[in-house]
Amino acid sequence: MITKEQVIDALRKVMDPEIHRDIVDLEMVRDVQISDQKVKVTIALTVPNCPLQDSIAQDATQAVEALGDDLSVEITMTAMTPEEKKHLMEKLRGAQQKQPEPLAGQMNKVKAVIAVMSGKGGVGKSTTAALLAAGLRSKGMRVGVLDADITGPSIPKLFGVHETPIGGALGIIPPQSNEGVKIMSINLMLPEEDDAVIWRGPLISSAIQQFWNDVFWGDLDALVVDLPPGTSDAALTVLQSLPVSGCVIVTSPQDLADMVVRKAAKMAEHLNIPIIGIIENMSYAVCPHCGEHFEIFGKGESEKMAQTFNTQFLGRMPIDSALTQACDTGKVENYTNPDFDAVVAKVQAAIQ
Repeated sequence: MITKEQVIDALRKVMDPEIHRDIVDLEMVRDVQISDQKVKVTIALTVPNCPLQDSIAQDATQAVEALGDDLSVEITMTAMTPEEKKHLMEKLRGAQQKQPEPLAGQMNKVKAVIAVMSGKGGVGKSTTAALLAAGLRSKGMRVGVLDADITGPSIPKLFGVHETPIGGALGIIPPQSNEGVKIMSINLMLPEEDDAVIWRGPLISSAIQQFWNDVFWGDLDALVVDLPPGTSDAALTVLQSLPVSGCVIVTSPQDLADMVVRKAAKMAEHLNIPIIGIIENMSYAVCPHCGEHFEIFGKGESEKMAQTFNTQFLGRMPIDSALTQACDTGKVENYTNPDFDAVVAKVQAAIQ
């Protein structure tokens, strides 16, 4: 009869696909029960619904099954508590790390890179990027968010992520949200989240390239890139340096926003970046008493803009206090809206 020690030794051969250390050393193995030829193992993931949990479970099953013939192996997945996760992160930061060889960027397998851009600030671009990432993740896709808005980063706050990225054997390991969205932002590296980043264009461009080349994103179905407003250095770096599959244009109903956002769309066209579609944010407000829609900023012309650029109109998003509260409390993943569910479905169809 096999022993608990033998099972644990076998599980030392199971490596975490991202941190590249075994799951025993990472304190992920929580319980081992043996009864006759039945072995039950409980593994605690760093985040619930980890995109790689099936791979970890399969590797663990095979490792234990190799201990003997006719073994029945049952793997149960659970999640670490915030305190346990914090302890693990501190342990990893304190460990000596190898130099990244090869570069993280050479190991990344990202199927689609989606740039979210607007050309104009204040139209809800970062919120749209966060909602898009959360929506794609809810459909079972492996998703990351690269916050390319270096001087005005907001992605970590929207997801409630505050952990400092750690160095791994293959590069920088990005923190993950509660639902498993990988996130990299300059704000995660600042002493205080409200510290100003006062950098010139070349340094900003270099940081964005590092977020792609030096971060170990691993296998992703989609990497959402939150671009800063405008059509200068940062946006140009993303569109020219990263393998962008397409961009989502965010606008609002005002004529001024329409005019400025068209510049971003023309930039994408000039660089031969496909426009996945256009979404109109802050399109209307809903009366909480009667349900009537009010177009506070007037009727938008986003559908005509989509026709002009020969792309699809993704839909309209309302002004919603529930969304504001979700973003302010770092719970953007908890927000649901049928209108945006339709947007996510269209984007998913465009990149598959």
